[in-house]
Amino acid sequence: MLSHFIEEEGVPTAGISSNRSQTEAIKPPRALWVPFELGHPLGAPNNIPFQRRVLMALMNLLEAPEGPVLADFPDNEPESEDEFMVLSCPVNFTLEAVESGETDQLQAALHREMTGMRPWYDMGVEKRQRTTVGVSGIDINELGEFIYAFVKGIEPENPRDDMTLPFTLKLAVEDLKAYYMEGITAQPGQEGVSSKTLQDWFWDDTAAGKVLTELVKICIKSPDKELSDVAAHYLAPLDIIQRMKQ
Repeated sequence: MLSHFIEEEGVPTAGISSNRSQTEAIKPPRALWVPFELGHPLGAPNNIPFQRRVLMALMNLLEAPEGPVLADFPDNEPESEDEFMVLSCPVNFTLEAVESGETDQLQAALHREMTGMRPWYDMGVEKRQRTTVGVSGIDINELGEFIYAFVKGIEPENPRDDMTLPFTLKLAVEDLKAYYMEGITAQPGQEGVSSKTLQDWFWDDTAAGKVLTELVKICIKSPDKELSDVAAHYLAPLDIIQRMKQ
C-alpha cells in the first residue's frame, strides 16, 4: 500500500477499511475498520455528528507511535427515524416473472419502474446540483436495455473503448444503483435514511434489484472468466452474493 512508502518518509498515515479480512492481510500502518455499507466510509450521508465521530476515531489512530494498528469502530450507522417510503413498483409482478422465467415481463417491469423513478431522480439532481450517475457513459434511457442484454444472454456492443465489456457492465450497474438511490432519497423525509435500509429496499423491493440478482446469477456462470469475476465481486454487495448461494 502507498501508506507504507509515506510512512518511510516519516509521515504518519491512517485509513478507513470496509473489508476487515483484506486489511488484516495487507497490514497497513494504521486502519479503522467501519461496519458500514461499501461506499459509505463515514456512514449515512448528511449525518454530520456521526461522521465527525468516525473522523475523530480515525485521527486518534495517528497517536499510535507505530503499527500495524487495526481498530474497530464500535457502532453501526444509525437508522433514520423517518418512515422509509417505498416505490410504487410491481414487486409481486416481478417476483412472479423471475420465478416463471418470463424475462420479457421482468424487463418490462424494469422499464416501467425506471420511468416512474425519473421525476424523483430529476428532482434530486436539481436539489443537489450534482449526480453520480454517468460513470458508464451510457445514457439513462439506454441503461436498462444494456444491462438486461446480459440477462438474456446477449453480448451488447461496448460503448467504451477504454475498458473491456465486463467492466463497462460494472459501471452500468453502479449507474443504475445510483439512479435509484438518488431518486428515492429525493422524496420528502428520506434524506437521512441509512444505507442499510436503502440496500434492503433496492435489492428486496424493486424490479431493478430482481434484475441485478438474475444478472449476477447468470454472469457468475459465464465461461468468460473476466465477466464471471466481475459478477462475483463487483455487481452486488457480499451479503447479497452470499444470500444467492443459499
